[in-house]
Amino acid sequence: MAMTDPLGDMLTRIRNAQRAKKSDVVSPASNLRENVLEVLKKEGYIEGYEKVNVKPGIDELHIKLKYFEGASVITEIYRVSTPGRRVYSSVKDLPRVYNGLGISIVSTPQGVMSDNDARKANVGGEILCQVF
Repeated sequence: MAMTDPLGDMLTRIRNAQRAKKSDVVSPASNLRENVLEVLKKEGYIEGYEKVNVKPGIDELHIKLKYFEGASVITEIYRVSTPGRRVYSSVKDLPRVYNGLGISIVSTPQGVMSDNDARKANVGGEILCQVF
């Protein structure tokens, strides 16, 4: 059966791995997932990720999770825009997560970026997920 929400699947894998205190997690690779992981890495929520070729035509993302004093850096990560209900926002209506302590990851015409970067670039788009 085909997966209907690949990004939601990756976020759930990250959430479950952090609750189980795992050091890393594996997810199937896609360009959108890789772009979201790049934003999470840039903002300091994960240590990093690596794209690994399992067999010809099949890639996986190996994600290194980040912990601080035994607690996971990500306390909340959830999908906002789902396949059944897309959520779009203009630049002036981009939500602030916990008054700026967290981030929203936004898919804009200029690429996937955090809400702060979207405000600086003066672009809106689809709100993919929120992280705190």
